[in-house]
Amino acid sequence: MVSTPIGNMADISRRGIDVLGIVDAIACEDTRRTGKLLSLLGIAPPKLIRVDAHTEGDKAAVLIERLAAGDRIALVSDAGTPAVSDPGARLVSACVDAGIRVVAIPGASAALAALVSSGLPTDRFAVYGFLPRKGTDRQRALEEIASKGLTSIVYESPNRTRATLIDLVSVCGPDRHAAVARELTKLHEEVVRAPLVELVERFAGGLKGEVVIVVGPAPKPAAASDDEIEVELVNSAAAGMSRRSAVDAAVETTGATKRRVYDIALAVEFSNDDRSAP
Repeated sequence: MVSTPIGNMADISRRGIDVLGIVDAIACEDTRRTGKLLSLLGIAPPKLIRVDAHTEGDKAAVLIERLAAGDRIALVSDAGTPAVSDPGARLVSACVDAGIRVVAIPGASAALAALVSSGLPTDRFAVYGFLPRKGTDRQRALEEIASKGLTSIVYESPNRTRATLIDLVSVCGPDRHAAVARELTKLHEEVVRAPLVELVERFAGGLKGEVVIVVGPAPKPAAASDDEIEVELVNSAAAGMSRRSAVDAAVETTGATKRRVYDIALAVEFSNDDRSAP
């Protein structure tokens, strides 16, 4: 699995070039685009096999048969790391199931380049790729991004970027911090960092180039007060829950520590008066 440049040709690794130069075949999304890449790298192209989103399932068996016979095959996408919002995942899974060794040649990734330049948290993140265009699937994905306590990465076409930003404002709120990265590694690379509502205004006139939207994590909920925890415990007691079960439920809903909830629960009357410490 060879990562290819997302813009700047200098970003392909020496190892990636070496591998593309010695394999018996290259599985790729677009034979013309990969052929052009090989020409720019000065590599005489081996057999190019089209493996895109429509043909990946059908080609897997053929490729595995060749690999089992001893052929060396490279997998590339049009740009970036294969199998990340690009074809390849099903083929890799089939190879793993068949006991065929899979080796990743690291390199350029639009998702990672946008993430590390966004200024947003990088310790936990999710790559959503291109969101569904409409319907409940799109709404579900947007709501998941809005609720997650991690940074979310979305790919988008330039003509749909503003509409997606507006949808993100509707679910995340206007003040959620985000970044729009476009034309990464290219001459006109730009990363704009601002609250979502400002990004909507910034790109009111449209934009050009490949786009990655990075959305900051959902803010942590405010800590529940002792009074709020007590109200929840009283309601649980009225519903017939035991003290222990009520404490567990309140910890789950309020995010407070179990010790803190238990101490408050000692002042609440329960029909099942189990006072054993947590």
